[in-house]
Amino acid sequence: MTEQTRIMDWDSISKALASVDVVAEMERAFVAYSADKCVIPPVGELNFTEPRGDVHIKYGYVRDEEFYVVKIASGFYDNPSLGLASSNGLMLLFRQRTGELAAVLLDEGRLTDIRTAAAGAVAARHLAPSEVTRIGILGTGTQARLQLEYLRGVVDCERALVWGRNPERSEQFAREMSDGDFQVEVAAASSDVAAMCNLIVTTTPAESPLLDRAAVRPGTHITAVGSDSPAKQELDAAILGVSELVVADSISQCRERGEISHALRAGVIQEADLVELGALIAGQAPGRQNDQQITVADLTGVAVQDVQIASAVFV
Repeated sequence: MTEQTRIMDWDSISKALASVDVVAEMERAFVAYSADKCVIPPVGELNFTEPRGDVHIKYGYVRDEEFYVVKIASGFYDNPSLGLASSNGLMLLFRQRTGELAAVLLDEGRLTDIRTAAAGAVAARHLAPSEVTRIGILGTGTQARLQLEYLRGVVDCERALVWGRNPERSEQFAREMSDGDFQVEVAAASSDVAAMCNLIVTTTPAESPLLDRAAVRPGTHITAVGSDSPAKQELDAAILGVSELVVADSISQCRERGEISHALRAGVIQEADLVELGALIAGQAPGRQNDQQITVADLTGVAVQDVQIASAVFV
């Protein structure tokens, strides 16, 4: 008997999400991906110039599990000036055995935001130095906020520094994110974040580097999440060139997009130098060896993350 398709709005999704350990789900997703248990085709992409925005279509499945997922997620970066969220989208959950549509998740892009932030927490858990003295955040939007919130559970550090292109939004971010867990201050320049922080998360849609190699301190870990399209770049490629450990969420995907793609084209790293996050989590690849190493995690966003979070919310 065919089951009726479930339509889940954000209220019902958020209630289901309350019982999900999203960080643990992302760890499982990355391990499955790096163990070659997934079928993940290349990303579909639409880019817009006026207004500036992009749409990603990601889809795939984990072999021998129940569902496959097709996800559409957009980012239109002028939306906040219109009083709208910059991200939007939905996820479609289908049964692998029959192709039946099990659920339409009207998440408005929020599950993508959450799984991305949880992936940042995974990267920090496995790559941050043993003592994080200050957390640096580049960007002031939804993803910047979520990255800091999800670090709450994995990093023992109360001090944070934020930098954004808009000083007013930076000040607002600092006010709103300063609470019992974090004391957030505003940096005058992105280079100040590198000079004062040893765990940095970059969350912007920048198309030219915001962090220069000379500003990055020994022992720093950087999680780069903004550069999810070929044209985007937040880091000077030389940073990856001097990093002792460069970690990709997906090596095949990072050949074409993300910080790694720019560093490969610049010739400062080779593909043989790369480690996948799932292999590191599973103990199949070495992680950080000491607190003087510079490490970079390039998170371009892999469809297995969408499969994992959509399945967890539905079940």
